[in-house]
Amino acid sequence: MSQTITVEGMTCGHCEQTVEEALEDVDGVTAATADRERESATIEGSAETDALVSAVTEAGYDAST
Repeated sequence: MSQTITVEGMTCGHCEQTVEEALEDVDGVTAATADRERESATIEGSAETDALVSAVTEAGYDAST
């Protein structure tokens, strides 16, 4: 299953990597790709949306569905 969430505050490739790593640490995530230009992240797997938003927020970025 694929989900996309909005992520604001990414300004560089390192930011994208940080968001991807935070998302990949969530149980049920099999892959994550962050895109700063689209201000979004696409997540593969069965993770709960709330857990994904929380992980990105804890990493220091604004996230929403």
